[in-house]
Amino acid sequence: MKPLKELNHINKELSHTNREKLIAYRRDLHRIPELGHDLPKTAKYIVDHLSALPCEIISVSDGGFCALFKGGKAAANAPATAFRTDMDALPITEENDVDYRSQHEGAMHACGHDGHMSIMLGFAEEVAAGLGGLDRNVLLVFQPAEETTGGAKDIAESGVFTDHHVEKIFGLHLWPGFPTGSVICRDGDFMASTMVLYVDIEGKSAHIGQYKKGIDALDAACRFVTRCYVVEKDEVAPEVRRLLRFGLLRSGSANNIVADSAHLEGTLRTYADEVSGFLLARIDEIAAGIGARTGAKLTIRHTDPYPAVVNPHRLFAASKKALTKEGFDFIELPDPLMISEDFSWYQRALPGLFLYIGTGADTPLHSPAYRMDEDALVAGVLAYKTLLGA
Repeated sequence: MKPLKELNHINKELSHTNREKLIAYRRDLHRIPELGHDLPKTAKYIVDHLSALPCEIISVSDGGFCALFKGGKAAANAPATAFRTDMDALPITEENDVDYRSQHEGAMHACGHDGHMSIMLGFAEEVAAGLGGLDRNVLLVFQPAEETTGGAKDIAESGVFTDHHVEKIFGLHLWPGFPTGSVICRDGDFMASTMVLYVDIEGKSAHIGQYKKGIDALDAACRFVTRCYVVEKDEVAPEVRRLLRFGLLRSGSANNIVADSAHLEGTLRTYADEVSGFLLARIDEIAAGIGARTGAKLTIRHTDPYPAVVNPHRLFAASKKALTKEGFDFIELPDPLMISEDFSWYQRALPGLFLYIGTGADTPLHSPAYRMDEDALVAGVLAYKTLLGA
């Protein structure tokens, strides 16, 4: 695909918004990042813009809301197509020296959600401009807490999709490392089911010179992690997609004191419930065994898992055909990814397709120096317009 700025048909297709407006939206939102469900400035910004359009604002969850556009040719109880954007930021201090940098210390849109919201606002304007010709309704979903507690689940269970006869839902994520404006997707398994693991270990303090009088929680933590990695590698078939890793360990108070406690946090990701169940059972067995050998007490907790993102074949095929016809460079990934997304909760409620829009060779997501090629915003709006008609 040519660079987006060279695709003349892109701007011709956008009848009610343009690149400069999308960039302004994105930078305004980038300045006011908010976390979790607590998004008052972000929500006000979005609702203020939507209030100028012919839509109904519907509150659906803590911090979440929808905008309903009724097609001019839509009959009573007409079907609807939904589109979702996430609104929350990350607890990261921004390092970029730009005039639109985060004004909220310790919070930053480092995962592209400011761009997602910009795309949705531009798409809302496009929907409003073409509303008279639509024979269906359009529901735009503005979701909190994607980065934390999985805000999609509350919205999916709110009844809003049933109330408004939603047939299908689309979502996107801006993604670095692919050509700007390209579409990246996969039929079937796309993103993994995930849960967070918490391990608390209680030991007994002692001077290091008399370590046998203590119970070394740090030693127990190290044994636990090592044993978990061996089990994940040796007891699950190599062709089975799974991931069990720990990224955080806190323990001890001094170099010459036996640690009386330790805390571990990790992640378990799979594509099959039976694999998750097997590994969780083995983790409990490992904890019990290490406790018996060391005298430490190990307590395991985990979050409720996000389901896997699985794109349904018929919706994938229709979307690929429509986007390819429109001129998008459609990149189909050969293998599923071991990252996760709570868009999967929507797919549990109704057919849904999730895809990425390439943003060029940018900095990684979740980086304090995250930047994006803002030409991708236009591609996102056009992709949604195309999917509305798919």
